[in-house]
Amino acid sequence: MKLNITIDGKKYDVEVEVAEEERPSSGPYYYVPPSNPVSLPSAAPPPLAAGPAAGGAVDEAKVCRSPIAGVVVKINAQAGQQIQVNDPLVVLEAMKMETNITSPVSGKIKAMKAAVGEAVQNGQILVEFE
Repeated sequence: MKLNITIDGKKYDVEVEVAEEERPSSGPYYYVPPSNPVSLPSAAPPPLAAGPAAGGAVDEAKVCRSPIAGVVVKINAQAGQQIQVNDPLVVLEAMKMETNITSPVSGKIKAMKAAVGEAVQNGQILVEFE
């Protein structure tokens, strides 16, 4: 393939050879071997449920859930402690970034549901309030 290139006002005629076949610049890529046809997913899988593990309803006003998946690196509160809205509860680390989790309510902490070093999932209960 021949190209005309201008560099610093000077025109050059160059000949290039295509080493690889071009791919579209956007969208997901799937490699499907010609001898093994497969059906591709039409949509992303549904998100994991963030509900209670042992059945029964959870009063969302009395819990603080993790907004991200990560590892607990610090606990700033303890069971029995009185807290106010926006008081620091837990620090999570995800992708080398720390996220401070603060209290969504004022009240007394009934139980801490996570421990330092524990990996938590998005939506997992971290703190239970009375």
